[in-house]
Amino acid sequence: MFLNILVAVDGSAAADRALAEAIDLASISNAKLTVMTIVPDLPGPAYGSAAASGFDLTPVIRESEREYSNVLDRALDRVPEEIHAARVLARGRAAVRIVEQVRAGGHDLVVMGSRGHGDVRSLLLGSVSHSVLNTSPAAVLIVHSEPGG
Repeated sequence: MFLNILVAVDGSAAADRALAEAIDLASISNAKLTVMTIVPDLPGPAYGSAAASGFDLTPVIRESEREYSNVLDRALDRVPEEIHAARVLARGRAAVRIVEQVRAGGHDLVVMGSRGHGDVRSLLLGSVSHSVLNTSPAAVLIVHSEPGG
């Protein structure tokens, strides 16, 4: 039985299914639920180009944070009132921040979606779910966007 569940959301169909699974698990086991999203850092070259041209990235960064905060709010709106739910908005590399939250929050389960890119594509692109699966001290449940997917 899990008592402290972390679910990572990003607005994707797979994350929506992961949230539904996490809500079901939290409800069944009377667990605490933490809903988390991560605002990705802008690529390093973007900062250099912006600085060289005198472009201020602050509004772009704020808008990105606002969009991710909205994703988090929509996810939390789906959590029934009887489930104790917390909200975490982090910034940086998703896999790193998720594992940091697992450790800091004492979570015993991570629930997250997988877009199902497959081994070769994941090798080339990197996979957040694959990285979390291999580095998390807690159990990890990977949910696909479609059943059997």
